[in-house]
Order: sequence, then C-alpha cells, then structure tokens
Amino acid sequence: MIKRIKYLILSFIVLLVSCNSGTPKNVLPVNTMKVVMFDMLKADEWYARKLVGDTLMLRVKEDIPLYEQVFAVHKLTKKEFFDSYHYYEAHPIAYKELVDSLESYANKQRLNTIKK
Repeated sequence: MIKRIKYLILSFIVLLVSCNSGTPKNVLPVNTMKVVMFDMLKADEWYARKLVGDTLMLRVKEDIPLYEQVFAVHKLTKKEFFDSYHYYEAHPIAYKELVDSLESYANKQRLNTIKK
C-alpha cells in the first residue's frame, strides 16, 4: 500500500513537471517577437542595400544603431530581446512556431504593400 502511494505521488510529480511547458515570463510572446524580428530583418535589408550602393559605407558599422532603434520602437532592451531569442533557439518547437509566424506575418505585410 505504501509503495502504491509513493508510486502515485512520484507519478503525479512527474506529470506536473512535464505539463509545465509554458514559456517563462521574461520571454517575449511569439506575436511580439515576430514583429520585432521582422523589423530587424527590414533594418538588415536596408543596411545591405545601402552597402551595395555606397562602397564607402564598408568602414562604417551602422547596423548596431539600427537594431537599437528597433528595440526603442518596441520599447525593449537588447537583453530582453536576446534572452527571448536564446530561449526560442533552445526550444525547437517554439522556434518553429516563431519562424512560421514570422513568415506568415512577412507574407501579410508584403501583400499589404502590393495592394497599396
């Protein structure tokens, strides 16, 4: 009887631990993260295009201030973003959800641009 109770308690603890699959509170939700990442990708694209057009820009590192502007627009710190990004990187299922969500968001933005 005591063995059954111990087994039952152990099973219950394992079940509780395995069910706690929610993201930590300091991690940005997917819907917020996708918008921030989309803006960072746009900043990267702008910077890459500027480098192609102006070879003198090769010596000036402007991509970091662009990222800081994106963080400021979204009222985030660099640490908040990268903590969240590292969380998603370490959790493949959550990362896939983020990437799929980002792709869908980018397609919607592209369609909105085409419609204008």
